[in-house]
Amino acid sequence: MESALGGDRATIFGAIRMDLPGRTVRLLVGSGFVRFSVDGTVETFTGSDDIVGVFSAIDTLTDGMGDEAPALSLTFIPAKDAAAAQLASVTMQGSPVRLWLGAIDPMSGLVIGDPLLLFNGLLDVASLKLGSTGRTVDYEVTSIFEDFFLSDDGARLSDTFHQYLWPDELGCAFVTYVAQQIYWGTSSPDGVRR
Repeated sequence: MESALGGDRATIFGAIRMDLPGRTVRLLVGSGFVRFSVDGTVETFTGSDDIVGVFSAIDTLTDGMGDEAPALSLTFIPAKDAAAAQLASVTMQGSPVRLWLGAIDPMSGLVIGDPLLLFNGLLDVASLKLGSTGRTVDYEVTSIFEDFFLSDDGARLSDTFHQYLWPDELGCAFVTYVAQQIYWGTSSPDGVRR
């Protein structure tokens, strides 16, 4: 895949998988379909779903710093009004979401190599919106690393969390390098995975 993306032209795709209560949604950004292996099973991603509808937009993927985990926002145009209400339901919260970037061989239509997992998170808050083009559902998606802040696992490298556990204890406040950006589950710009 790296060589395909480094070439003169690359046919790329984005794929989203959401494990909603009672069903798994596999959406392709755009139309058509692609197949690739997810956890050892070949899965098909298509441009639309009977309930979720189509993928409409993605907000900038942000890297977390300090006391924040990475997050993103996804927008869908539901297939029907009833689907919009179902998608905005609180029962969807906590559903796993994964986002991949991949490349396709334009001659065969096959996926080249293994798509890159860009984001692994959980649905957080849904917002149902009505606009001039119809209804949309916006999802805030938080990283699976958000769970670190719910236990002592997230206490490292965070003065705020340290003081939450031990009020007025300033041991982390004067430590150098703590304010530096920490790359969560991804490679740093120097290419070293941390």
